[in-house]
Amino acid sequence: MYFEQLRVGMTAETAPAVIERQAVIDFARRYDDLPMHTDEESAKAGPFGGIIASGMLTYLTVWAKYLEVDFFGDGILAGRSAHIEWQKPVYPGDTLTGRAEITALTPRSERNGLAELTLRVYNQHGALVLTAVNEAVVKCLPRE
Repeated sequence: MYFEQLRVGMTAETAPAVIERQAVIDFARRYDDLPMHTDEESAKAGPFGGIIASGMLTYLTVWAKYLEVDFFGDGILAGRSAHIEWQKPVYPGDTLTGRAEITALTPRSERNGLAELTLRVYNQHGALVLTAVNEAVVKCLPRE
């Protein structure tokens, strides 16, 4: 979509995504190698009672599902920022769904504008596990 076609309040739901145990461990060993993500014994003694998914794995797993319903499509020029807040731990076996909403639109020039997309992610119990506010630079409709 082009910038002018977007509306504040537009929403889209993502397909569910299951957080697989081996994916949690593999991702953490490569990018976030902390015992809470990779060592069952250490994690059991920690505050979460077991292994939890890296916050970035959680975000990226649902982001990949969002891209299947992507508001911007070919209209996107670039990502600009992401602010992520993790509210609850995500465990192997959890099923996550996201609700994406256009929460702000800011014109920049005749060529593009900024679209703010808020992604709220919930587990299978309906608990909010993360909120991500992303900004994207989106093309304006071509001028004739």
